[in-house]
Amino acid sequence: MDQGKPGSKIHAMSERGGIPLTVVVSAANRNDHLELEPVVDAVGPVRGPVGRPRRRPRKLHADKGYDYPVCRKGPRRRGAVARIARRGIESARRLGRHRYVIERTLEWVSRFRRLARRYERKAAHFTAFAQLACAVICYRRATKLDLLTHNNPK
Repeated sequence: MDQGKPGSKIHAMSERGGIPLTVVVSAANRNDHLELEPVVDAVGPVRGPVGRPRRRPRKLHADKGYDYPVCRKGPRRRGAVARIARRGIESARRLGRHRYVIERTLEWVSRFRRLARRYERKAAHFTAFAQLACAVICYRRATKLDLLTHNNPK
């Protein structure tokens, strides 16, 4: 818990490779588990190779800050399996490799100078800059992948 901490906290959801799917900004003194459902609901449909676009992730990995019954039931209602480390029972290393992906994504977002320190008074402006940072990250990754595929023809 981050009681009494001023500022903002960025909650993000990414795909397995670290590309951000959604970003939600909340007050820093709010518990993480209260923001899980808004983050999951903010994910738009993801187009796959064939068929109807998938609206929800299949698996959801989270750390011990989300170990509440509400956080386990919410993703289950949406058709996802929640992989949440249990407080006092499981070690933090169990979800370490999955946790690294979102930590890396949050690091990419925080490298934008406008987000490293909050200059905006309005939360809507800060949220917009966070979403813009995610769009830039996605564009850079797509451009990098495009360059890799064009330089290596099969």
